[in-house]
Amino acid sequence: MRRLRYVVADVFTDTPLEGNQLAVFTDAREIPEHLLQQLATEIGFSETAFVLPAEAGGHARVRIFNPTGEMLFAGHPILGTAFVLGEPLQLGVIELETGRGIVPVERDPSGRIVFGWMAQPVPTVEALDDPAPILAALGIAGSELPVECYDNGVRHVYVGLPSEAAVAALRPDLEELKVVPDVGVNCFAGSGSRWKLRMFAPAFGVPEDPATGSAAGPLACHLARHGRIDWGDEIEVTQGAEIGRPSTLFARAGGGGGLIDRVEVGGSAVAVARGEYRLPATV
Repeated sequence: MRRLRYVVADVFTDTPLEGNQLAVFTDAREIPEHLLQQLATEIGFSETAFVLPAEAGGHARVRIFNPTGEMLFAGHPILGTAFVLGEPLQLGVIELETGRGIVPVERDPSGRIVFGWMAQPVPTVEALDDPAPILAALGIAGSELPVECYDNGVRHVYVGLPSEAAVAALRPDLEELKVVPDVGVNCFAGSGSRWKLRMFAPAFGVPEDPATGSAAGPLACHLARHGRIDWGDEIEVTQGAEIGRPSTLFARAGGGGGLIDRVEVGGSAVAVARGEYRLPATV
């Protein structure tokens, strides 16, 4: 009988039952390869993390699965896994190996609330040749800024709307969005240090994500590249209210002269459950 233990954490919140849900299998050494996707699909969260021994100089290696496939990198699984592992290991900084390299996460204990910053992979940027299908699926006529795709291990497209109310009012055609493969579609609005974001990824089996760490960092890049904020400014991103999982993310990006130098995303997390799967060895 296999006993596969996991922790459930709510990420990008300090309030249980809000934020983005994450299951972390804290010791995946005994989990056969074919079960990784099955477990992620069974749990049904936007992502599930599996912790393995380090191979490239980090403290641990993390494999990330959404309901339909494996991901090279994702924000809330890395931040959440760092909180789950960092507490028993008593590490102020934990370095996690991902498909896009080592991501360090700095934890800052403060009573019950724990906050951390992760240094994300620097994304590549490309213009979208034809944003019309995405705009049509969103039910909008255009974008306040150029529609561009950022790739930090996950590909994210950004569409700017005129107001936070317009973002909240979106009712996208999710079936139409599926025709854009392997892309998260991010709609945003705001000003200064406060921004609202909604992220739709039906192609990944995630109709709408409550909190998307891999999207918050490139959003800071996008805003800085197009003059809406200065490089180095810290922004607060709210997400998830429309699906009953309010979340708060923080992001900042460094760069200039057409180049992105660094990307950091921060937030809180709270463990809410522990459990185990008991599976016959024949499964």
